[in-house]
Amino acid sequence: MTGSILNAAGILMGGALGLILRRQFSASTQLALRGLIGVLTVVIGLHVTWSGFNGNFFQVFKQAVILVLALTVGRFTGRWLRIQRTLNRLGKYAGERIERARQGDANRLNDGFAVCALLFCAGPLGPVGAVEEGLTGYWQPLALKMVMDGLAAMGFASIFGWGAMLSALPVFVLQGTITQAAHALEPFLRAHNLVDSVNAVGGMLIFCVALIVMELKKVELADYLPSLAMAPLITWLWH
Repeated sequence: MTGSILNAAGILMGGALGLILRRQFSASTQLALRGLIGVLTVVIGLHVTWSGFNGNFFQVFKQAVILVLALTVGRFTGRWLRIQRTLNRLGKYAGERIERARQGDANRLNDGFAVCALLFCAGPLGPVGAVEEGLTGYWQPLALKMVMDGLAAMGFASIFGWGAMLSALPVFVLQGTITQAAHALEPFLRAHNLVDSVNAVGGMLIFCVALIVMELKKVELADYLPSLAMAPLITWLWH
């Protein structure tokens, strides 16, 4: 669970820096960091996606078709389950709590814990990265999330204080649980050649995070999360 440990540590360190510095980075620094994170996300996403394409031309073409089908069916399932809509409502709730805290009308400890835990756990990169680490041991996506959450924790700590740092615990528990579950399924998936399809979809979802970070395209990424389950299912049925 290297990635989950790093992610939790990033929140703690970012929160501590926020308490010490009591201010955020300048706008130019934030823009530069966003660009760097975006580029790293593209590299990691494409690396994970490419790892899912193996074999001869026919096998690669088949995997590409499965990728498209998994994303399409996954998005339909996500919209039916209203995953993105639910997260949007939770994000609106978090925004209201942040505004209350800025006005001094809030319980900083409790609200900070609730808001930060909600935002850090709800991001699609968390479950995708946890699944990738559980299946392949590739923890770099969660290391990337560590940087993103750490920077966010700096800002939240200046608003909520210690409450922002406490959110590291639910992040570690949630992502660690997903990683362990994926690791338990890995022998079965690998025995039936289903890991590659999960990697291809997971990498594409990570790549889409870069589009959001760099504000190039608004993607309702949470609705695509069921694609991680659809990919091995479609591969299984294709056999």
